[in-house]
Amino acid sequence: MDIAVIRGDGIGPEIVNEALNILNIAAKKFNLNFNYKDVYMGGCAIDKFGEPLPDESVKACLASDAVLLGAVGGPKWDSQPPENRPEKGLLKLRNALGVYANIRPARMFNALKAACPLRDDIAAKGIDFIVVRELTGGIYFGEHFINEAKDFARDVMTYSELEIKRIAKTAFETARIRNKKVTSVDKANVLASSRIWRQIVSEMRDKDYSDIELNHMYVDNAAMQIVKDPSQFDVILTENMFGDILSDEASQITGSIGLIPSASLGADNTPWLYEPIHGSAPDIAGQDKANPIGTILAAAMMLRYSFKLEEAACAIEQAVNKILNDGWRTGDIFDAAHDDKDKLLGCSQMAKVIGDAI
Repeated sequence: MDIAVIRGDGIGPEIVNEALNILNIAAKKFNLNFNYKDVYMGGCAIDKFGEPLPDESVKACLASDAVLLGAVGGPKWDSQPPENRPEKGLLKLRNALGVYANIRPARMFNALKAACPLRDDIAAKGIDFIVVRELTGGIYFGEHFINEAKDFARDVMTYSELEIKRIAKTAFETARIRNKKVTSVDKANVLASSRIWRQIVSEMRDKDYSDIELNHMYVDNAAMQIVKDPSQFDVILTENMFGDILSDEASQITGSIGLIPSASLGADNTPWLYEPIHGSAPDIAGQDKANPIGTILAAAMMLRYSFKLEEAACAIEQAVNKILNDGWRTGDIFDAAHDDKDKLLGCSQMAKVIGDAI
């Protein structure tokens, strides 16, 4: 199994190193064989090659069975022109891989209820839903225009029937193995693209997924409901920009953005992309303070989705759950009022206790 490894910028190399250590432990336990190939993307690629994603990096990713990514970007590259910023490398990679479905679980570990910023009575009801975000269409990939005087700009959001159907299928299939409920988020009272989105999703449900409960929700209401009563959600289906915003909100209410993995899926014959949803956190880079759990759980998602290694994926997830129940914490999830300061760990030690639990 060949894995393209993009360590990236900031804390990226640290968290990826620990995720690879966990994969190696799982490989030994379950008699697996992983081959890693380092690939440049992001600010480090700009420094080395002058661009955020060289063609050789794209080729290496396409030649692999899966791609594991840390994080890219940082203020060091803020002076780069828009078309050469580190984030453009990520958009280019997603497009090259054809990964159109971003799967972001929002789950609050029972051991971390104290870290949830919501009221205790809301947190007590639990948080466990998945955001299914369309990843390669919408306003991020539409026409962008700024006039020469720089006093007028235009960004165009477009969606086709094909793009809507394939992401809706992912959401309905995901709901079918969970609690059979999909909330489709749009802005159909204002946007034409949302009106066709709502129409096509409804038709698919009626034709092929009558066993799934479907409801529609405007994006502004969805943002409110996620903090008012997140327990009402099972699978949230939405377009690219709305999903970008809502999934970050969802991650924060679980206790820390450092805990959340994501998978970006596409056609069956292409490599898929796995990463934590947090950024490169340059303010703590190189200090062994980063939380590696999001990246470790992204590696577990890779084992499940790309390699169909359910037992190994579950072993990693169960180990994470165990060490959190045992009280081990990184700084972002440490609560001085509730947690044992002797169990406050850095990045490498947190990965070690997870590895020991496996």
